Amino acid sequence: MQLIDSHCHLDRLDLSREPEGIEGPLRRAREAGVTGMLCVGIDLESWPAMRALVDERPEIWASVGVHPTSTGGREPTVAELVGLARDPKVVAIGETGLDYYRLEGDPEWQRERFRTHIAASRETGLPLVVHTRAARADTLAVLRGAGAETGVFHCFTEDWEMARQGLDLGFYVSFSGIVTFRNARDIQEVARRVPLERLLIETDSPWLAPAPMRGKPNEPAHVRHVARFLAELRGISVEALAEATSANFFRLFAAAATAPAETASGA
Repeated sequence: MQLIDSHCHLDRLDLSREPEGIEGPLRRAREAGVTGMLCVGIDLESWPAMRALVDERPEIWASVGVHPTSTGGREPTVAELVGLARDPKVVAIGETGLDYYRLEGDPEWQRERFRTHIAASRETGLPLVVHTRAARADTLAVLRGAGAETGVFHCFTEDWEMARQGLDLGFYVSFSGIVTFRNARDIQEVARRVPLERLLIETDSPWLAPAPMRGKPNEPAHVRHVARFLAELRGISVEALAEATSANFFRLFAAAATAPAETASGA
């Protein structure tokens, strides 16, 4: 069984108790059957360190973006995102989107940042990694209005109607450990209905550890718990779900199929 963690934040893992440093979580991921990970950017200030972490690790790819709730850092421009995306390890634009959960005041600055990422996605041809919370209507409206072409709704916690409209726009839907929670019945129902060919799995580590690991730090190895839960939920084998979600990953993040070889060869 080969699994891909389609959304994690390796640069945010707490390595203070890891004698091996980052190699500890990466080793456990390999032992769990995780053959690939997408390390997702959330601000521009941390990009150099994150890029150094994924360097010369062919099983890890990266994205560039500024999270919708990020404040106090450098605001992205289309030109800067496009420039960073020329790196052969970069396979996506984001994390981007809208999050109104604790937002006060006019959210137009979030919408404008979102549009910037969509423009960069269109210019580079790379898919978007979309975060959405408490902003269903506006998320879909901005995607349509700015001409978004494809991407993924990551860590999906919305309703079926939003998932359906996202699928109609050409997006994939990814589920994290939240889907394994006992009180996540509505999310589980959405996870049953998303077509298998549009389904992805993730950890969003170091946050949101799945049910068997609740209360512990999350890491890419735990994506196997998400896979097993979803397989049982959908009535298929975990091997079939792993095969489908891995194929979906490379279909959506097509640059990941060539990025490792190019980087390893010194490009």
